[in-house]
Amino acid sequence: MGRVIRGSRKGKSLIFTAKTRLRKGAVKLRPVDYAERTGFIKGLVKNIIHDPGRGAPMAEVVFHDPYRYKLKKERWVAVEGLHTGQFVYCGAKAQLTVGNVMPLGKMPEGTVVAMCEEKAS
Repeated sequence: MGRVIRGSRKGKSLIFTAKTRLRKGAVKLRPVDYAERTGFIKGLVKNIIHDPGRGAPMAEVVFHDPYRYKLKKERWVAVEGLHTGQFVYCGAKAQLTVGNVMPLGKMPEGTVVAMCEEKAS
């Protein structure tokens, strides 16, 4: 009958699967809340880390929770020019600088966009 094609073998075996044990986690922007819709919220870039299996570095950004006394840690794709210790702002009234997150409708035409979500979460 002949031998099995390598592409067919890759679906069955364990040796061809991706090494996911050391991955850091999913990359998401903050969920859009009242503070982001009406103004902005400030975050601090704590760390820039390497995630295996991803081409771009990740940034750990820490925000103060607007409703409870605790810190929220988010993981973003680190854009070029982002560094640790930098303050980043998320919201409709954030300034147009490197690392800030704002709605697409608030940006002027011709702005270089690094990451665009399919759905506003």
